[in-house]
Amino acid sequence: MPIKTSLLERSNSACELCSATDNLSVYAVPPASEPNSDKSVLVCDTCLSQIEKNSELDNNHWRCLNDSMWSQVPAVQVTAFRMLTRLAKTEGWAQDLLDMMYMEDEQKAWADYGVAADNIEAVAPTRDSNGSVLVAGDNVTLIKDLDVKGGNFTAKRGTPVRNIALTDNPEHIEGRVNGVRIVLLTCYLKKMPVFED
Repeated sequence: MPIKTSLLERSNSACELCSATDNLSVYAVPPASEPNSDKSVLVCDTCLSQIEKNSELDNNHWRCLNDSMWSQVPAVQVTAFRMLTRLAKTEGWAQDLLDMMYMEDEQKAWADYGVAADNIEAVAPTRDSNGSVLVAGDNVTLIKDLDVKGGNFTAKRGTPVRNIALTDNPEHIEGRVNGVRIVLLTCYLKKMPVFED
């Protein structure tokens, strides 16, 4: 039996998240290596475009998760959990629903996989003053004289900072200046060119 036919039967021909009945399609819940009905949900275009981040999140639309989070279908639970986690960053009601939600360990691990992937995507790269991406181990130079708080010295423009370390904040890096390890704002740094031997 084709996946969509199976899902239409399981869902009574309605979106398994919001119950809409128009423009339904199959969404394979990542990481589904081979799509099948157990690893997929039937969703409407509105839900699908927001799940896949092709359109802006409409917070009120997702109040439907208040019902669908209780589904007995693991793929529906996982999708509801992931969407509630995204919404909980700005919506208190979504966090309240997450706090009530219960999943078996296997479903929770599946749901957490998607949340971790979302968080990795959400981390902005660290960039220097020219917009070049910085990575750990890069060398940079200062483009402005900077007073070092607690260091009682001024880091002069043109000072090289070698083998930088990244921080949780994409606007900061750590590095050594005059033998002192300090945090520097990336807007005052320029990546040094890498010369091949």
